[in-house]
Amino acid sequence: MNPETMIDVTRLIQLAVAPVFLLTAVGTIIGVLTTRLGRAVDRSRALEERLRQLTPEGQKGVRAELAVLGRRVRLVYGSMVLAVICALFVGLLIAVAFVDAFIAVDLSKFIGLLFIGAMLAFILALMVFLREIFIAVSSTTKPTQ
Repeated sequence: MNPETMIDVTRLIQLAVAPVFLLTAVGTIIGVLTTRLGRAVDRSRALEERLRQLTPEGQKGVRAELAVLGRRVRLVYGSMVLAVICALFVGLLIAVAFVDAFIAVDLSKFIGLLFIGAMLAFILALMVFLREIFIAVSSTTKPTQ
């Protein structure tokens, strides 16, 4: 192997480390979202079981909470989808960066677009997650019937 090529590959590996840290952050967010999704689903199942035992008059509060939980589940799911898209873009970015190093085609603009796409997906995932947290917090401060 040519020493210059070895230096180029070493630099490429160094450049690929930063996106790998981003993958770690995205993986952590996905783990948190999975836990929140599981809790919301478990709570929904418990409320649905309770709903069957209540009279029609007593079901109003439970149905309202189920509606809030349904909205939260959709938000968590949307945030997870965006986080996974971010991770896919980052993985593709790393792969394309290595391909770019070994072929004569300039893929730097495509790599830049992948990074921008990954960052946008990550930012949107965090914004949707923040919205879900806001709904969760505000729904616990309202009195139930």
